[in-house]
Amino acid sequence: MKIIGNIIWWIFGGLETAIGYMTAGLVLCLTIVGIPFGFQLFKIAAVMVFPFGSKVSESQGGLGSTILNILWFILGGIWIALTHFIFGILLCITIIGIPFGKQHFKFAGIALHPFGRDIEVGI
Repeated sequence: MKIIGNIIWWIFGGLETAIGYMTAGLVLCLTIVGIPFGFQLFKIAAVMVFPFGSKVSESQGGLGSTILNILWFILGGIWIALTHFIFGILLCITIIGIPFGKQHFKFAGIALHPFGRDIEVGI
């Protein structure tokens, strides 16, 4: 079932979104200051490729993770999370879209504070 869900996800925009996150991550990695933020976008892109079967868990972050999460939130994380939240609501209107909406809610959580999270991408 995970394979079918991932294939449908790819067809309806998952691959394009993952490519967008990868591109933004590469652009951020061009500067030394943006490298930590670029790596977080790579994490989100990995989950965007295989959302069904991926697990996101909290890890032991420290003061650095907290500071970077605050910067992330202010500089754009809120807008990324809001976008995923709106898509999640729109997809949950139909019964068929509920699993895809739940994935967008998962992405909204990741987008709010990606630092200090472990992601296991399951295929």
